[in-house]
Amino acid sequence: MNLKALSKKMSRALRHQPDWYGIELDESGWTVTADLLAGLRKRHPWLGEVTEADLQAVLACPGKKRFVMRDGRIRALYGHSIPVKIYKEKREPPEILWHGTSPGAAAQILREGLKPMRRQYVHLSLDVATARQVGRRKAAKPVLLRVRARQAFAAGVGFYDGNDTTWLADAILPEFIETILDDGSSLKLGKD
Repeated sequence: MNLKALSKKMSRALRHQPDWYGIELDESGWTVTADLLAGLRKRHPWLGEVTEADLQAVLACPGKKRFVMRDGRIRALYGHSIPVKIYKEKREPPEILWHGTSPGAAAQILREGLKPMRRQYVHLSLDVATARQVGRRKAAKPVLLRVRARQAFAAGVGFYDGNDTTWLADAILPEFIETILDDGSSLKLGKD
């Protein structure tokens, strides 16, 4: 079983297109595991006879934790583009968090701040390496943004656990964001 491919299809089903897979998510994003399995088998027969053990293997993979299974049900932990609200408890974040993005998006972020866009929360990385990896999905030479998370939290921005490498947040104003240049120096832009 190609666990990476399965994880991507699970994300699509649980975060973005549950109807296409014939599953229903409750108000917290949960669905019946057997329903997800049936939807995956129907839409992606090339994956083979996907089993609950295969889903458990995806959950056990090292790296980002994207899903949780409990009592015959499963949900994505974050990243939904559909109107499902995953309620999380506010937590005090680390001093600094990171966001990797494209140069074009960085200019807008530095003017307007970080916004959830089509998601429920802003996604932030715990370290530079993860932010760079995320940013490379958007641009060959991503821009790294350093977020003064603890200061933003003190000013009232909500921060939440995502997984081992990802924090989630409500919108973050530009005054808490700096861009990091290739030489390691920072340039505070925000309002020009």
